Amino acid sequence: MRVALFTETFLPSTDGVVTRLLYTLKGFQKEGVEALVLAPDGGPEEYAGARVVGFPGTPFYLYPEKRAIWPTSRVTDVLNDFQPDLIHTMNPTVFGIQAIVSSRLMGVPLVASYHTHFAHYARLYGYGWITGAIWGYMRLLHNRAALNLCTSEATRRELERRGFQRLRVWPHGVDLERFRPRPMDAAMRTMLSGGHPDRPVLVFVGRLAPEKQIERLIPLLQRMPEVSLAVVGDGPTRPELERQFHGLPVVFTGYLQGEELANAYTSADAFVFPSTTETLGLVLLEAMASGLPIIAARSAPSMELLDGGKAGLLYAGDDPESLVSVVRRFVADPSLRQRLGEASRQQAGARGWSKPTADLIGFYHEALGWSSGSPPSHEPMPDGAAYGGR
Repeated sequence: MRVALFTETFLPSTDGVVTRLLYTLKGFQKEGVEALVLAPDGGPEEYAGARVVGFPGTPFYLYPEKRAIWPTSRVTDVLNDFQPDLIHTMNPTVFGIQAIVSSRLMGVPLVASYHTHFAHYARLYGYGWITGAIWGYMRLLHNRAALNLCTSEATRRELERRGFQRLRVWPHGVDLERFRPRPMDAAMRTMLSGGHPDRPVLVFVGRLAPEKQIERLIPLLQRMPEVSLAVVGDGPTRPELERQFHGLPVVFTGYLQGEELANAYTSADAFVFPSTTETLGLVLLEAMASGLPIIAARSAPSMELLDGGKAGLLYAGDDPESLVSVVRRFVADPSLRQRLGEASRQQAGARGWSKPTADLIGFYHEALGWSSGSPPSHEPMPDGAAYGGR
């Protein structure tokens, strides 16, 4: 099977879409799927056996550090050389349009995957007046696909309500070898706690941007100054967040990756997740796989991931008193912390990357009309099936 993947974010950027794609490419390499990645330029020319072709772009208004790739005839040349059986567009916004057109011109099916609630984000970025238009635009793009994949059952239900068609859940995975319970790293804990390792330490990991709603944690630190917060990550709102949190027990570490990130999870006492706009939250799974207790704002995806609260504590995201009450309960009860950590790890333990990769290949087979046996010879699908109809 030959798959051409269109993505509007890739290395050297780091976000949930990039992480999912990287692990997917590793899985494809093991399963013998030949992949081509069409992405913004600036990244590697190859990853896990897949050729990566970069294209120049311009900054995207909601995410200035992301770039929109405009239609170019070079895409046609690259695809004609590769001759894919199927095209997969991840988070289509601008570059995804060319994926849609290419699938139709080549007579191969299109699969689209939905990863980001751009319409929800628009409100947080001051563009609430265009949320309806964003939903309409995303629906228009996605409904050109033979199949639409989303990251959680909660997201599938929302998209279905909004008129998205042919939906399937492509579950998320986590690296269970890297993110696992391990001994606390004393130097890391000292750094995360701002030099006060005996204090309870909460950690947040993620891009520092409006949709993460990190400022919701300010009242907690004002009410409970005996608790330290470590904010791991970077992004456009970091200067403003550092100003807002000034004088409070918080440390901004910048990006941590690899073993440093894994040690950050296991050197804290709990992971705090204030966002209610995520489609799932990869960092939640990483923290859970590390055996870290979770304190998360209540949303449909977080409730789904935490098994309705059995694998973590949920609070009302827009109610500071709710968060303070939950954290006080957590700090006061060591046995609760232990139970939550064990439940968290158990819940994440069945979410390695092998199943999401196998599920994705199965969705490709479904879009292609292939049986579980050997695929047919390389021939196009009927035109209507190639792009999912109207």
